[in-house]
Amino acid sequence: MRKVIILSLESMPELPEVETIKRDLEKILTGAILKKIIPYNLRFLEKNNLSLQEFKSLEGERLNSFLRKGKFLALLFKERALILHLGLTGSLLLNSKNSSPSPHNIFSLIFDQGELLFRDPRKFGKVFLLSMDDLSTFLNHLGVDALELTFEELKKILQGHRGRVKNLLLNQRIIAGLGNIYTDELLFRAKISPFRRGMELSEEEIYRLYQEMQSLLAEAIALRGSSIRDYVDSEGKKGRFQEKHLVYGKSGTPCPICQTILKRTIIAQRGTTYCPNCQK
Repeated sequence: MRKVIILSLESMPELPEVETIKRDLEKILTGAILKKIIPYNLRFLEKNNLSLQEFKSLEGERLNSFLRKGKFLALLFKERALILHLGLTGSLLLNSKNSSPSPHNIFSLIFDQGELLFRDPRKFGKVFLLSMDDLSTFLNHLGVDALELTFEELKKILQGHRGRVKNLLLNQRIIAGLGNIYTDELLFRAKISPFRRGMELSEEEIYRLYQEMQSLLAEAIALRGSSIRDYVDSEGKKGRFQEKHLVYGKSGTPCPICQTILKRTIIAQRGTTYCPNCQK
């Protein structure tokens, strides 16, 4: 299998943003024929070990379906899958009206039902072309998807690890899809300190965490994700869930529940905002 790197914890967009894009694209492009691939940045493809000849061999194939696991989006053709990770600043724009050349454009996929443009200003995104067998192997390296996680699975994960709960939630090999935004928001809503160890949590606390996770993700998807910096959906529009953030990026301001000043620390090499009073 071709070597594929599971991206580090800081990558954004997170699960709600990628799920939003997936749902948009599958409405328009499922069953479409890929007529032409237009590469704009060959250096980006080379960096990802994808030759132009291999990439363009997809031309003429039908896009059967989409699959998302964690922060990865897969476009599934007959025998191969095109895997995309948007990194920090990537976007997938459907039928973009901005046709002017841009150094941020990576490639366009021209389907008989529309054009899909991949743009990435900071070039931290990833693209892989894998066989279906290699796709299965790759996905198995990721933890269970946060949107499909059951309570029993979460309980087993947390009770089986001594690591801090925030570290565990961020680890893509354990639970796939959560990043810094949603872990901060989740732990605050569940009233759990990010410093707690997984195995220290009671079953009641784990159940509360599970319920808040499912509620948080559903609400974030309904509001089309969080636009903190660069994220836009497939129409180039910003999400609205950032308007619902309670603690992320708000250190030094009063807690929305108890008015204690929110604190900021570093956990798992990520800035972490929490309430020292509400989160125990």
